[in-house]
Order: sequence, then structure tokens, then C-alpha cells
Amino acid sequence: MALLIFVRHGQSLYNLENRFTGILDIPLTDLGKEQAKQAGQKLIGYVFNIAYTSMLTRAQESLQIILNEMKATIPIVKNKAFNERMYGTLQGLNKDETAQKYGLGQVDIWRRSYDICPPGGESLLDTYNRVVPYYKLEIEPKLKKGENVLLVAHGNSLRSLMMYLENINPLEIVKVNIATGIPRVYNFETSLLLSSVSDL
Repeated sequence: MALLIFVRHGQSLYNLENRFTGILDIPLTDLGKEQAKQAGQKLIGYVFNIAYTSMLTRAQESLQIILNEMKATIPIVKNKAFNERMYGTLQGLNKDETAQKYGLGQVDIWRRSYDICPPGGESLLDTYNRVVPYYKLEIEPKLKKGENVLLVAHGNSLRSLMMYLENINPLEIVKVNIATGIPRVYNFETSLLLSSVSDL
């Protein structure tokens, strides 16, 4: 058996300010640090062989807080494949103000649709096409060997991975929102048969 647990980073300053963050490197708020700390407390007792995260500070800091709470020292791999979805010209803009300018319906399409890109940005499909190949190449072989993996990343990179792991279709994934700081646990049998999924 092997274990994959992923956690969305704690609240960032732009989450708090209701802005499109994307690949802007925005720090955690105090609440975000506390959310990561609580995630770490929930994971005490779990043993991981390796951790993965993105190239962005909010995910890296969340991971470090989690590991500190667990008193765990393990190898950490940082890769841009797990970066948040790139929101193009919307990055840094307030979501409510953007909805007033373009219409709520249009902003919802940019935010939640599977294959429509925001101006100059990535769709969820684009994000899927960088997250899942990297996961298959780097993480699946470790799980097949029975290693336990911790991944701390972002809402859209993790939604992409959920699609793959849980066989969620493009129509259903638009309804999925991943909360900050809540560990999601995947238990695998041999040959990577998924035996259970749960939130802590």
C-alpha cells in the first residue's frame, strides 16, 4: 500500500483581498500560516518518504509549516508543474471589480470552465496537461514502490490532479473547490488501485 496526501496552501494575501493570484508570488496571511499549522497537526503520525511543492512561496511556506508541525525532515522537490494556473491579464485584479467590468457570467467561465482560457492565461485543461504528466513521471513510480508522498500546491493544480485520480469529468470538475489547509488522503493498493479517498 502507498499513500498520497495533498494540501492546498493556506490563505494568501490575495485570497484575503479577493484577487486573482495565479502565478504571482504572494505570501501567506497569518490565517494562512495557522491553516498550514492545523494541517500539520492533522498529519502527525503519518510518515512520508518525500514531499513535492510548486515554485511559489505560499505553497513552499505552507509545506515547511506542515513539516515543522510533524517534526519531519524529508526530501522536498519543487517543480513549476505544480504552480497555480496562470490567470493572464486578470492576475492581481479584484474578482468583484472584474465581474462588474466583464459580467459575472464571463468571469465565472474564465474561473471555472475546463477549456476556456482567461485573457492571456491558462485553462484548467492547460494546467492538467502539465500537472498530470509530471505526476505520472515522478510520483506514480514512487507510489508503486510503496512510498508515501506529500504534495502541497494550489487550488487549480490540485483540481487537475483530482480529475486524474478520481476520474472526474470536465463537467463535474467545475463544481469542485478545494479548501485551503485541508489534507486529502488517497490510499493505493498494489498496482496503484485507488482504495479510498477522504479529507482529514
